Amino acid sequence: MSDKSLRLGICAGETSGDILGAAVLRALPQHGFDFQVDGIGGEQMIAAGLDTLYPIDRLAVMGLIEPLKRLPELLRIRRELVAQQRVAKPKCFVGVDSPDFNLGVEQRLRAAGIPTAHLVSPSVWAWRKGRIRRIQQAVDKMLCLLPFEVNIYEEAGIDAVCVGHPLVDELQLMPTRDALRHEFGLPLDQTLLAVLPGSREAEVRHLMPTFLATMLLLQQRHPGLHCVIPAADASRRAEIEALLGDHIEGVTVINGRGRDAMQASDAVLIASGTATLEAMLLRKPMVIAYRMAAVSWMVLSRMVTSTHVGLPNILAGREIVPELLQQAATPERLAEAVDRVLEVESEQQIQLFGELADQIGGNFAARSAEALLALTHA
Repeated sequence: MSDKSLRLGICAGETSGDILGAAVLRALPQHGFDFQVDGIGGEQMIAAGLDTLYPIDRLAVMGLIEPLKRLPELLRIRRELVAQQRVAKPKCFVGVDSPDFNLGVEQRLRAAGIPTAHLVSPSVWAWRKGRIRRIQQAVDKMLCLLPFEVNIYEEAGIDAVCVGHPLVDELQLMPTRDALRHEFGLPLDQTLLAVLPGSREAEVRHLMPTFLATMLLLQQRHPGLHCVIPAADASRRAEIEALLGDHIEGVTVINGRGRDAMQASDAVLIASGTATLEAMLLRKPMVIAYRMAAVSWMVLSRMVTSTHVGLPNILAGREIVPELLQQAATPERLAEAVDRVLEVESEQQIQLFGELADQIGGNFAARSAEALLALTHA
């Protein structure tokens, strides 16, 4: 291998990680390096140069029961991956997300003298803070997508860097508001509220009736208000349309494309989740809500350690977006909050969203590649 050659190890356990890992691999040659890369990944990482040990779908397990049923196979794959990397002796091994699998790999490789990085911080700021101890043992450098995460790791003595968020780059390529309204057949000259009740069946079941009542109240106060609801799939669409029935006009339900619905809108009523970050980066004023089964709320509210649930508020360290959760998420209070956003708070939210987006920054792939190269001392 030449002086400008580099051997890396990498592992992504699901499609989202494959996308991120491939972007980083494609950025490495721009720094003048030829590289060899071994590990586990999907089609995108393979196209970017990865020689994969196993198909990525062998790691893509979800839920509580499925990982237990697959545990012997997962442990075998981990042993084989660790053995491969110990023989290959890469300049660096990077685990992309999938912390339950990758941290175990990273810990073993680090103990063998191979520098390790982890791309995408686990949500230690929200729950399971005890994972920090395991990360201390496993990771030489944590590559964070959000700037506030860096402080958490530095306080624990873990080297960390914010590499920006891929959404910052992606969302710059969005069509215009008017182009999307035209495509969806939405009115160009009316106030448009995007209503996102979530993608899971339980989210729609618990939130959509409340959102429907909120929409009715808002349309009484704002006769020209139109609402657009993106349904995550055919099942969610059927549930939403069954709830809507014949009781409401001025509503358009579309198939998927929640990001486009937000871009087309003037404001957003949204279930707490990662879509709140998308709305923030799109500079869309919003109100955040969430409801779940009472028993689930009782358990989860004791597990979560962060003061806020919406990513804009977590990033800001204070409530800049109204959050109405569980019993507080009533139609009356939600309608009042949306009223304030439409009439008073819109410009303030947009300004703060711009400041937070600047703190995160874009150019994710290049910044990640630079962080890995710094770890390898290349």
